[in-house]
Amino acid sequence: MSVAVEQTRAAAARRVAPARSAAELRAAAPPRPAATWTKRAFDVGLSGVGLLLSWPLWCLIALAIWVDDGRPIFFSQDRVGLRGQVFRAWKFRSMIADAERRVGPMQARANDERVTTAGRWLRATALDELPQLWNIFRGDMSFVGPRALRPGEIEVHGDGRPQRLEDVPGFHGRCQVRPGLTGLAQIFAPRDLPRHQKFRYDRVYITRQSFGLDLRLIALSFWITFRGTWETRGRKY
Repeated sequence: MSVAVEQTRAAAARRVAPARSAAELRAAAPPRPAATWTKRAFDVGLSGVGLLLSWPLWCLIALAIWVDDGRPIFFSQDRVGLRGQVFRAWKFRSMIADAERRVGPMQARANDERVTTAGRWLRATALDELPQLWNIFRGDMSFVGPRALRPGEIEVHGDGRPQRLEDVPGFHGRCQVRPGLTGLAQIFAPRDLPRHQKFRYDRVYITRQSFGLDLRLIALSFWITFRGTWETRGRKY
């Protein structure tokens, strides 16, 4: 693990100051154009190559899902993207069909009975998110950034009090960049940490983002996929 990534992880784990108001965030200076174009060009190039080279894997995954639990093969949801724009995110289906219709919207838990047999392998390796290469190629997402959240998503606190994630300090700041397939929160935050607490990882990434950091996080993500430890409740790498 590189020193730079470890230092960034340590910064995310520490308490951070409350997020600025939405007005202040809108007034904040945008990322440098050169950095933005470099990141976008990298996303287009790598996702394009990934789409071309991974088609045999798509066929194998589709076959595994069909044999295990039938159709549909794909699953899609609305997600919040850059500057609050809503887009359709695609994944290979890893849960039973109509999972939310049966039990309501709920974040996956350890040993979740909604996850299929093939889905457990897909989620452990993050291969269920392979179709999001298309979202990256289109410009809905980036390889690295905050996790894409659902519009109107609600999280229930330990005291039973519901709260919209849009109302959590830091939400508007994370919308100033494209959501990512991987990122600081996805790699370093404990699996069961409430999502509103993961925003501090996102704020650290937004303030420290660089092409070098993105490359390190992508490399680390490949290693976690190789090990099949994305669903691990402890350290993933």
